[in-house]
Amino acid sequence: MSKKNMAISFHNHDNMIMLTRKYLKRKIMYPETKFRNHIQERLHVLELMKRTVDMGESNSVLLIGPRGSGKTTLINSVLKELSCSKNFQDNALIVSLHGLVHTDDRLALKDATRQMQLENVVEDKVFGTFAENLSFLLESLKSGDKKHSKPIIFILDEFDLFCTHHNQTLLYNLFDVAQSAQAPICVIGITCRLDVIELLEKRVKSRFSHRQIFLYPGDTSGSDIPASVFDDRLELFERLLSLPDDENVNKIEEENTECNIDEKFRAIWNDQIKSLKDNPTIINILKQMHKTDRTERKFRNFLAIAISSLCTSHQELEVDDFVQASKIFTQNDKVLILEGLSILEMCLIIAMKHETEIFDGEPLNFEKVSNRYLKFANQNSAIASVQKPVIMKAFEHIKNLELIIPVGMNQRIEKEYQSYKFTLTSQQVMEAVKNYQDLPTDITQWADSSII
Repeated sequence: MSKKNMAISFHNHDNMIMLTRKYLKRKIMYPETKFRNHIQERLHVLELMKRTVDMGESNSVLLIGPRGSGKTTLINSVLKELSCSKNFQDNALIVSLHGLVHTDDRLALKDATRQMQLENVVEDKVFGTFAENLSFLLESLKSGDKKHSKPIIFILDEFDLFCTHHNQTLLYNLFDVAQSAQAPICVIGITCRLDVIELLEKRVKSRFSHRQIFLYPGDTSGSDIPASVFDDRLELFERLLSLPDDENVNKIEEENTECNIDEKFRAIWNDQIKSLKDNPTIINILKQMHKTDRTERKFRNFLAIAISSLCTSHQELEVDDFVQASKIFTQNDKVLILEGLSILEMCLIIAMKHETEIFDGEPLNFEKVSNRYLKFANQNSAIASVQKPVIMKAFEHIKNLELIIPVGMNQRIEKEYQSYKFTLTSQQVMEAVKNYQDLPTDITQWADSSII
């Protein structure tokens, strides 16, 4: 091969690497509508939406679960399935509102008007109250005989933030319309707040259907990962990092990505990914990550970090890329959070660490953790013991930081006995203890000593 042809070949290979990185990043990070878990919960949401669209039935429901548990993906997958129906395409309207964007009812109503394509109807109309505005919008959607309204699906993301609006007027009117069947609407709230019902005012709560669907990121009831669950994660690892084969390369439009990559290059790349999937170091990294956090979102973020190492001077993924990505992704952020906790909260974290080690990763609850902390505090005169309400407040802060995640949800169980999965490793806790400034020596020794 001439020098000129070699230069062209190297240039083409460099180009393939950059195209591969671009394609894989889009594939990994682009929001999917394919949903793999929570089959019954998804079916419940699907049926509610279908009844609103097909039969004109009004409904309201809250979809509740930790961040990354798949709430938004579930909704998107249901909407994608329903969009294949001609009745849904022709009649249904989707209004998506977000608590972080629509910070008051005025903004929410303005955007709802835009999404319902009624700006021209509202141009010269001025009403005194929110209820009058909403009533007018719903009336405007009625078809020619004035007896049938278009079904509307309201999706309220970060639903708990809408509870902070003045008098909860938006929620009151939406739930009131749904309850009184003035028009066929389905109100779906998405939130990570387990106590969201308690945020509703009495008059709003009385109009809500009290349907609640809980999502949790897989079975987290022990330290051992079922083989089938981890096999699914390995399969996802290979699927997300592989380039499409000849049969699937023409179907990429569905994923909103393009793959103009040479066939031979794709075959070589996919062989390398299969080899990585079987590598013991990679398997161990994935298992450790899966023990502490089984959410797909964080797994995808981890893969995106590894993919970022690809460049013209680093043209294939290596085991060390995933080792470095795991250090960046699974340790630093949580360790920094731990270093910002109060001493009491740090003590509870250490108690959780010991509880998890003693019982081999079994779920913990407030009573177990507080008792372990109080036992330590009572045996060390230098450590001031505090009352349980104060300990509960610290425990709630740790929960809100998502350093523990709930396991199941039984509303009959008092909150002191609600089960949680500890999401930190012993190494992360010990690193935070080491870096924590002015942590009393007794606490440092407790973290690293025989378990009390």
